[in-house]
Amino acid sequence: MKKVSFVAVALVAISLLAAPLALGQGGPVEQQIKTLMDETVQALLKGDTSFFEKYYADDAMIIRGGTLFTKAQDIKNLKSGALKFEAYDVHEEKIHTYGETAVVNLRALAKGLGEGEPFSGDFRVSWVWVKQKGNWKLTLYQVTRVPSASQ
Repeated sequence: MKKVSFVAVALVAISLLAAPLALGQGGPVEQQIKTLMDETVQALLKGDTSFFEKYYADDAMIIRGGTLFTKAQDIKNLKSGALKFEAYDVHEEKIHTYGETAVVNLRALAKGLGEGEPFSGDFRVSWVWVKQKGNWKLTLYQVTRVPSASQ
């Protein structure tokens, strides 16, 4: 009976020691970024410029349709309605972390207005988040249209 108790206690101790190690293998960082990405999509749909004022790095680069926008330009476009999203449905998402940097690659069906012109389609999107002074900041956001099968 003592042998069984000792084995049970040993297994519980090993489990308790292993749990933090498993969590430390990138899990919490990916979850932080996943949460930020969910919030980013909601901010895009709502046109919530305060989110982007908070999370865009001051030198953020936003590339849409081959055009480079600054943080100020992108926020101005959101505020004015020149950039407006009606739909943003993420159907693929991969998060890779490299220390204080996270790269998110996703594919999304999106619809809205870009520079006042309607758009819709399937897009590949890359987001680069960097931890600066303890806070995650979005430093790069690039969007590329996925060609349709007929193109």
